[in-house]
Amino acid sequence: MKLIADSGSTKTTWVLIDDNQSRKQFSSEGYNPFFIKTPAIIESLKKNLLSDLNASSVSEIHFYGSGVSNDENVKIINDAFDVCFPDAKFFIEHDLLASCRALLGKEKGFAAILGTGTNTALYDGKQVELNIDSLGYGLGDEGSGSYIGRLLLRNYLRDFMPEELKKSFQNHFKPDKLEILKNIYERPLPNRFLASFASFSSQHISHPFIQNLVHEAFHDFFENIVAHYPNYTSYQFNCVGSIGFYLKDILEKTSNDFGMKTGKIIQSPIEGLVKFHLEN
Repeated sequence: MKLIADSGSTKTTWVLIDDNQSRKQFSSEGYNPFFIKTPAIIESLKKNLLSDLNASSVSEIHFYGSGVSNDENVKIINDAFDVCFPDAKFFIEHDLLASCRALLGKEKGFAAILGTGTNTALYDGKQVELNIDSLGYGLGDEGSGSYIGRLLLRNYLRDFMPEELKKSFQNHFKPDKLEILKNIYERPLPNRFLASFASFSSQHISHPFIQNLVHEAFHDFFENIVAHYPNYTSYQFNCVGSIGFYLKDILEKTSNDFGMKTGKIIQSPIEGLVKFHLEN
């Protein structure tokens, strides 16, 4: 049996495919090796995945993960799989390749991720041909959930939010300034913490203040990343991720403002990945 996994910084979606091509879906937390290490991954897999399936029946794992961008990070994932799936072969790839395969299959084109973090690529139909580094939540990740969350928190803490939005934000999150700063500067997984506030933007997207804030985030994404790809306007804008999916209208408008026609915008690549691996 095969396991196919799409892992972001917040969530991993797993699909088990048996010899009859029947499918069963599971989920666990995200395994970005920049933020979580082998022992914690092993513990999480045993708790969230192995209780629901027989590890010895898995012969092949295709894992696509956020942060799987160098040999050291690949090893963090590989070492966890060695313990949890000792009889399986592992194919560990970056989640950017997952997005390219899910959105474009074997066609050339442009693909983006807008979820907890941000990533982009030109794809040659087989591999990522060119990638402008998003630089993560600390230096970049424009347009992502963590970026939008940062803008929301900044406006809230500086008291720039309109009063009605401020009250709604307080009622929903009950934010405490000291706790916010500790979560960002002292505790693990600050990117997830920041992105946890982004849902507020989709829930209040009819408010002009939120529309402007989201447009600012997407404008920064296109201006600082997308527009630096050679001949970027000759490609369609294709995107995977919950931020792009739920804020699609503003994303499409921003894409058009930058001269890119919109192609596919989907929430998750997992169905496209399953299709790709069944066909190839």
